[in-house]
Amino acid sequence: MRYLTDRKRAEGKGAAGTGTEHHWYMQVSAVGLAFMVPVWLYVFGSALGKSHDAVLATFSHPFPAILTGLVLFVGMRHFAKGATMMIEDYARGSAKKGLIMLVISISYAVIAVGFYALAKLAL
Repeated sequence: MRYLTDRKRAEGKGAAGTGTEHHWYMQVSAVGLAFMVPVWLYVFGSALGKSHDAVLATFSHPFPAILTGLVLFVGMRHFAKGATMMIEDYARGSAKKGLIMLVISISYAVIAVGFYALAKLAL
């Protein structure tokens, strides 16, 4: 005999059991990116077109370097989760699994290459 009703068991979960967590992650990362990206565009735009030494001087300060790292990491994780959701909706079978692995691999590769380039600039 079950003491929980079907509604109580399903409350707070999507069809996969993690729908609410995924939705909130996407909402929070979108709001975070909405605040970070314009500031990062200003910092990046001010360094764009300057000499190599001026760009090194800009990104050797903590704020531009940390902001660039955050935008890179949060943006790529947001991309990976959103693309995964899109693939889950429209692809089937082994193509779905392969595409999800590809998207996640691409996002981590971009994060790794971006962090390496940022470390070369900032350090």
